[in-house]
Amino acid sequence: MFDSDDLDVTEDFLSRAYARMRIGSSTPQASRAHIRRDTMPSVSVDELDLNFDMSYAATPLGKICLCIMHEGTIRNHVFDGVRDSFGPGDLVMIAPPDMPYAGEVCAARYNITMLDPELLGQVIATGDEPEGGPVRLTGHRPHSPAAARHLKHTIIHLRDHVLADPDVAREPLIASVGAQLLAASVLAAFPNSARTDPTAQDRADSHSATLRRAVAYIDDHADQPITVADIAAAAHVTVRALQYAFRRHLDTTPLAYLRRARLTHAHRELRTADLAEGVTVGHIAARWGFHHPGRFAALYRDTFGTSPSRTLRG
Repeated sequence: MFDSDDLDVTEDFLSRAYARMRIGSSTPQASRAHIRRDTMPSVSVDELDLNFDMSYAATPLGKICLCIMHEGTIRNHVFDGVRDSFGPGDLVMIAPPDMPYAGEVCAARYNITMLDPELLGQVIATGDEPEGGPVRLTGHRPHSPAAARHLKHTIIHLRDHVLADPDVAREPLIASVGAQLLAASVLAAFPNSARTDPTAQDRADSHSATLRRAVAYIDDHADQPITVADIAAAAHVTVRALQYAFRRHLDTTPLAYLRRARLTHAHRELRTADLAEGVTVGHIAARWGFHHPGRFAALYRDTFGTSPSRTLRG
């Protein structure tokens, strides 16, 4: 939490929380800033309320930085030849991770979500990196209103149901699943450099031996925060080939199979748990990466035909 009406103190905080920057205001005597940050590895979600007009000029963030406007405006936002203004309801990428940026905040309340660029590669790594380097976003606005809405829902869900509870956010599998979901939603929302269609080599690699290696790796590492890129590396293929193999042979995705494997482990743990030790459904679900009790219960019931609480009671 940060709260101050001292412009110098606010500048120092923003420089430490985001990137080195200079800020200014025509009303420094009335410049209250209130900021809340929730964080987990590779991801932070901030809510900012600046009740004054503030200019800013910042060095590159080194992270993918997304902004959801709640109230007020950000005007004359510029980076690398782009100039734009944002108002309530807009979702934008502030700037590429390696670009400086500048603009003006006008009495605004907004959300800033930052994630490590490497997360994009973890969910869509190709194994044969394109000529342009790692996967990157190629536009600062989502390609459609529907894509923007989906990403907003993902960010708000992450903020309210994962990061809002420190005990939940500290669970390694929940943090891993949440970060991968956010990265996948970002890639689905923004134009990017990734090539997702399988090549001829990917199709040739999507044979049953690839599937067997991937399934074995998932079964052996379901208790660890693994990514799609990890699974593809273990199977010695690209992520495209891996996804094609699961679709071709099992009519599912690697992440869906991983979720099913973790659900099976949770089922076994519920069956063998000792109620006298104070074990709860919520504890077991969180340990296996399921942070939402209601959704876990619904998925469990669809899969095993009973409730997790009934299984726990024997």
